[in-house]
Amino acid sequence: MTKLDPRRHVYRGDLAAETLRGSVDAKRYVAGETRQVAAPSLPLRREPRFDAPLDTEVLHGETVTLYDEQEGWAWVQLHHDNYVGYVPSGGLVTDVTAPTHRVSVLRTYVFPEPDSKVPPLAMLSLNARIPVEKIAGRYLRLRNGGFVYARHALPVGDLAQDYVTVAEGFLGTPYLWGGRTSVGLDCSGLVQLAAAAAGHAVPRDADMQAAEAGHAVDWQAAALERGDLVFWDGHVGLMTSPESFLHANAHHMAVEREPLSEARDRIKAAGFEVTGVRRLPRGRHG
Repeated sequence: MTKLDPRRHVYRGDLAAETLRGSVDAKRYVAGETRQVAAPSLPLRREPRFDAPLDTEVLHGETVTLYDEQEGWAWVQLHHDNYVGYVPSGGLVTDVTAPTHRVSVLRTYVFPEPDSKVPPLAMLSLNARIPVEKIAGRYLRLRNGGFVYARHALPVGDLAQDYVTVAEGFLGTPYLWGGRTSVGLDCSGLVQLAAAAAGHAVPRDADMQAAEAGHAVDWQAAALERGDLVFWDGHVGLMTSPESFLHANAHHMAVEREPLSEARDRIKAAGFEVTGVRRLPRGRHG
């Protein structure tokens, strides 16, 4: 049978998604059940152990399909990008509440009362989904409890006009392999989060983005533009101008902006050449 990418297809030797019956061999097939992330965020790991590699993170309010649950770990597929892995099952709930708003700043707090002086309940990162019950003065009261400062969230249909500006807001954020929050993130996580804020759905990993995000650009024949995504094997960043490049990287251990020529020379010295450039659809990145 055809080999499917296990990062985005639910299968292992003992179990697979019902939709893959006939495409992969497994001892049993299950349809799965929908769950929602109630925690501020959850790590999605390659194996059901806390010391397993972090592949990505799931944000508050996002939904998943659960296929198996054992010893505190849930084997799930994320709905927003189809990524597959293990998350702590205690952070999931069965009662799915449709979000009305998304966090539109890097991070914000959830307070037990509409008062910034009381100790917060949690901190949510950019693009976390929240269900607003009503406006309470300067705050939004959430259906599942707590209050968020109203100017830190937008209705889910209100999108950022410029994903490059969104990405620039992460300057100085620590680099974290597999990270997808404002506390720490990796190169493809930065691109995915910023693009999503402007309504562009791109896959999670750099190799997926290099193959699927927007359309390819002949970067050797044409000038680069603001918003272009530049790829190496396993790395990606975006242009903030025809010369300036922004990326989360392990050299600076942070999100950093530098001349593309400097980044290209340094990465070339490590043995890697630029493999391609892709451009997202016009209309939102300025």
